[in-house]
Amino acid sequence: MSPPAAGMSKVTVLGAGVSGRSIALLASRLGSCVFVSDGGEIRDETRALLTDGGIAFESGGHTDRALDCDVIVVSSGFPPSSEIIHRARDRGVRVMGELDFVMPHLRGRVIGVTGSNGKTTTTSLTAHLLKSLGYKTAAAGNIGNPISDIAGLDLDYIIVEMSSFQLHWASSLRLAGAVVTNLAPDHIDWHGSYENYVRAKASILSFVETDGFAITQASDAEALGECRGRTYRVFWERPAGVHWICLSQSDKSCRIGERRLFGFEETNLMGTHNMENAAMSMACVELLGCDADSARKGLGDYEAPPHRCSLVLSSGGVRYVDDSKGTNIAATAAALSSIEGSKIIILGGRGKGEDYSRLADPLKKHARWAVIMGEASAEMASALDYAGYDRYALAVDMEEAVAKASELAEPGDAVLLSPACTSWDMYKNYNERGDHFARLVRELHETA
Repeated sequence: MSPPAAGMSKVTVLGAGVSGRSIALLASRLGSCVFVSDGGEIRDETRALLTDGGIAFESGGHTDRALDCDVIVVSSGFPPSSEIIHRARDRGVRVMGELDFVMPHLRGRVIGVTGSNGKTTTTSLTAHLLKSLGYKTAAAGNIGNPISDIAGLDLDYIIVEMSSFQLHWASSLRLAGAVVTNLAPDHIDWHGSYENYVRAKASILSFVETDGFAITQASDAEALGECRGRTYRVFWERPAGVHWICLSQSDKSCRIGERRLFGFEETNLMGTHNMENAAMSMACVELLGCDADSARKGLGDYEAPPHRCSLVLSSGGVRYVDDSKGTNIAATAAALSSIEGSKIIILGGRGKGEDYSRLADPLKKHARWAVIMGEASAEMASALDYAGYDRYALAVDMEEAVAKASELAEPGDAVLLSPACTSWDMYKNYNERGDHFARLVRELHETA
């Protein structure tokens, strides 16, 4: 592994979460004197790792010691509005993001994946397909495997899920390819506006090298623009033009140009939105010059990440589907429209500053009833009332929500957990929320 760049002998890492901890350990391995500063509490496991690595740290706030460095590296999700960032810039301390810090130490062709929804599935599926062809491949980044952990590894391909937070800080990436799964309002509270959010997402295209490629939705073309390499757009049904990726409901297949990539029956993913994810992943394999025909075999044995339109069980003609990762309106709307049949949907949690009246149209089209719980329940109910949707019931917690949804469900329905909110009012994360939903569903039908 190459040594740290000049001017990085003393590094402060802001944030001691999963990514911050990994950045600190990498910086230490590179020979930097490292200090970690976190505004909250630091987990005991992280404290032990830092201590064992000889890395000093502070918690509960950021003192001036955090500014005694050559560069500050911002971990994933750390907001630019933070007071410590303003203090650093006032003092002329260099501030850089996680992706910029790690990129010089990656050994392999890097494909960046971002978007409002579907990026984790697309990242993991692309890596799975390349691994199935025998390539040394890693999936890293916002997918839950910190990118710092794979620095220095000898790899053929590195598929990196990049959040809008990470891209906000990025300025010097080098990508063989970029995928933007879709754009929809999300994280407005962090970015300050939808325009800023889109700007962060769109920046990924500026990092594509001249012999690289970008894959985006046709509907997002105007917002995203072109890259220096080739830009391919995803359409449903065939458009005019050469650089297109076409999904067709009529023959249940996906093509890139005139070339057939796969048939829908070759994947066990649920929902039309997941067909788009599969199309983007298979197109990546094709555009990298790999054997997409052989990669089709990998579609059938791919297991999607949990809590993304995952079938929990079917009982009495009712399917129970866990889409706890549906934490914004666009994700929930996609789940509603993609899963066949009528739905009883469980909504609610902690909001992200979105206008919940935008849920009314997809609910009218695809849901017989909604059950609303959580911190945002009153706001959501009021917005739906205003938009003319009144087929909802309120619940105080997940137990009551599952019970009510099950009572309302009829044969042919799907009971869908897709909250359009974060989980942080009741749970540590969306995984815990989805696991609780699945456990309650199984218990309900074991005792029935």
